[in-house]
Amino acid sequence: MTPLVHATTPGGFLLVLAVILPVCAVLAILACGPRSAARIALATFAAGLVVAIAITTELISSGKALSYVVGAWQPPLGIALRADGLSGAMLVMTALVVVAVGLFAHIQHGLQADAGGGRAQTTFWVMLLALWSALNAVFVGEDLFNLYVALELLTFAAVPLVCLDGRAETVTAALRYLLFALIGSLLYLLGAGLIYGQYGTLDLLALAQLGRQDLALAVALALMIVGLLAKAALFPLHLWLPPAHAGAPAPASAVLSALVIKAPVFLILRLVLDVAPSQAAAIAGQMLAVLGAASILFCSVMALRQARLKLMIAYSTVAQIGYLFIVFPLAAGSADLPPWGTIAWTGGALQLVSHALAKAAMFLAAGVIAEAFGHDRIADLGGFGRVLPISAAAFGLAGLSLMGIPPSGGFIAKCLLLTAAVIQGNPWLAATILAGGVLAGAYVFRVIDKALAVPTVPIVARRAVPRRLECAALALAIAAVLIGFVPLRPFGFLQIGRDGLNMAWAP
Repeated sequence: MTPLVHATTPGGFLLVLAVILPVCAVLAILACGPRSAARIALATFAAGLVVAIAITTELISSGKALSYVVGAWQPPLGIALRADGLSGAMLVMTALVVVAVGLFAHIQHGLQADAGGGRAQTTFWVMLLALWSALNAVFVGEDLFNLYVALELLTFAAVPLVCLDGRAETVTAALRYLLFALIGSLLYLLGAGLIYGQYGTLDLLALAQLGRQDLALAVALALMIVGLLAKAALFPLHLWLPPAHAGAPAPASAVLSALVIKAPVFLILRLVLDVAPSQAAAIAGQMLAVLGAASILFCSVMALRQARLKLMIAYSTVAQIGYLFIVFPLAAGSADLPPWGTIAWTGGALQLVSHALAKAAMFLAAGVIAEAFGHDRIADLGGFGRVLPISAAAFGLAGLSLMGIPPSGGFIAKCLLLTAAVIQGNPWLAATILAGGVLAGAYVFRVIDKALAVPTVPIVARRAVPRRLECAALALAIAAVLIGFVPLRPFGFLQIGRDGLNMAWAP
């Protein structure tokens, strides 16, 4: 098979635009001042969504990956950007969530007295745009060091969002998050240094074609994956996530849960399925599946025990992330069937997208509830669906995806994973998927029961909440359900750009 090399393709400039457009918006906000921040950010969100859709359209029309070689310098001297089918799906999903969160935040800020644009609001817009640029850089990056830089930018944009209100508990949660993230970055950088010292390149496409079985590569990948697991908050490295996500403002919680933790998961997928030799990938896949299963079961039980709505959703995030890690042994592939040709690969990709949409919807709905009643204590929310019917509907529809009930995207994802587990003779993974769905149903119905309850004393909203504030959560929840109409087979779009990756899997 002819080795693959990077070459700028038609439409490749869109990849650069996806990364630098939010950066240009940040510079414009700094130049124009706080009062223009919201307008600049919203205009950028619309433009960024168009760019993401254009990249996906180009991928579909060409049937090949998009590439852009910066400065026409080939790696390892130069830097290349590349987007395959999975990257395109992640770019569009990220743009949709960012647009919805941006609209929600704009309306919420308008309810406050300092609607003209305070420091917290300006910080939010700047950090959200910086976070978006870093996410896009992760999804199209091909160089391990530049991916490290993107991860660091992502961390330093996400941490301020956690403690945006300046409360002592949120500052503590943000510092804990920062500590875990920096330890993860250190391990990732050590692994990248080992790879560069051994092979003289950090380009993922070049590394994918090595197909070597050596100790240095195994140690380097182990260090990088452990570092990324700390950033992804997989059990037992999840301790920083619940307080950080539960304490942040609702729009920040939505992007943290839906998007930020997906970046390290995305990179782990690429390292295990693209770079790791088949034998090492099989061992790593089994270990990651065990941690994923433990995350599903333990954190689902923890979600069920929470008294606060946002804490429940935060623990649910860690539980649902576990499904992404049981993909690895199920998508192991063979000489005749590469990992990306399996139904488990499609199931994992759908879980990535459907979870992001559903979890963003849940956090935005929880934000509306807290805005209306002044708290998010589940026990004191009896009958809230009568006051906030749209938010209750959004929470319920998003819950369908978490539980894996048709016709939601979560149902398709979990059905594909369950089918793969049964076919491959992995009863413990099949049992974990089913148990996770039952536990998710328990904590989701706990909230739905409160929404539909008829309390002895009618619940009264502390302040009126405009219906348009609830519509962002409802739109994301509906999108999570609509994903369930994709076909129950390996999705062709996700296989675009996968030819020749990894050479160790190639016949």
